[in-house]
Amino acid sequence: MNAMAKDLSGLHPMQIVFFRALGTFVFIFPYMLYHRVPIVGNHVGVLIARALVGIVSLATFFICLQRIPLASAVSIRYLGPVFGAVLAFYFLRERINNWQWFSFLVSFSGVIVIKGFDLRIDYVSLALIMTSAVFLGTVFVLIRYLSTREHYLTIINYFMVCCMLLGLCFVSSWSMPAPEQWPSVIGIGVFGLIGQVFMTKAYQITEASVLAPFKYAGLIYALLIGYFFFGETFTLMPMIGIVMIVAGMLLNIYGKRLQTKSDVQQEAST
Repeated sequence: MNAMAKDLSGLHPMQIVFFRALGTFVFIFPYMLYHRVPIVGNHVGVLIARALVGIVSLATFFICLQRIPLASAVSIRYLGPVFGAVLAFYFLRERINNWQWFSFLVSFSGVIVIKGFDLRIDYVSLALIMTSAVFLGTVFVLIRYLSTREHYLTIINYFMVCCMLLGLCFVSSWSMPAPEQWPSVIGIGVFGLIGQVFMTKAYQITEASVLAPFKYAGLIYALLIGYFFFGETFTLMPMIGIVMIVAGMLLNIYGKRLQTKSDVQQEAST
């Protein structure tokens, strides 16, 4: 999906957001009607807030895909869980242990290394991708709040509808895709839907810590796609920065597992 979004360079970012949402909506909405999944939901304000925050994250990410290498954008956006953990610490009273704070430091150091040694990443692009990561972290917190209160398809559907409505607000800035871009126009929503459904299902049947290595393996695909389809290469130091970001995220997962194990032991002792 990310590669297809990058292939649509030259189109307005909100036009890409619209196509991303439309391709998912045409499949999800009939399914929801058939299975009588709630369309409106019970927490409309939070659902709209989650949708708007997600749109900002997605739009800024798509802008960055047009400005910087694919793997750089994907890796820096991995900081989303870091910001999500910090926000959950303040708003949901979730604890952060020392291992996690250290993992955050490692990941942010990786961003500094990438920015310092990859001249293709200007300060505007860095600000945009960091904004995307912050808002992605906010999305995680809002989804955590809604996960026990709303059907997951209701949450997704709100996001898709708001994406389409806001995308149409920028229709005057849209342009006709080139003939070779139409596979990406059609495919971005389909591949986004497939990834979203299978990821959601995976998180329903196993722990996040088990899935983390597979999630971050997406960076390998981004490196390969960037190289073979967009001619993007990296020198040693930016690659080290990318590895530091992923290593920090894996350390974060390890820190959370230690915290969970400690909590279980404390409950057993009491």
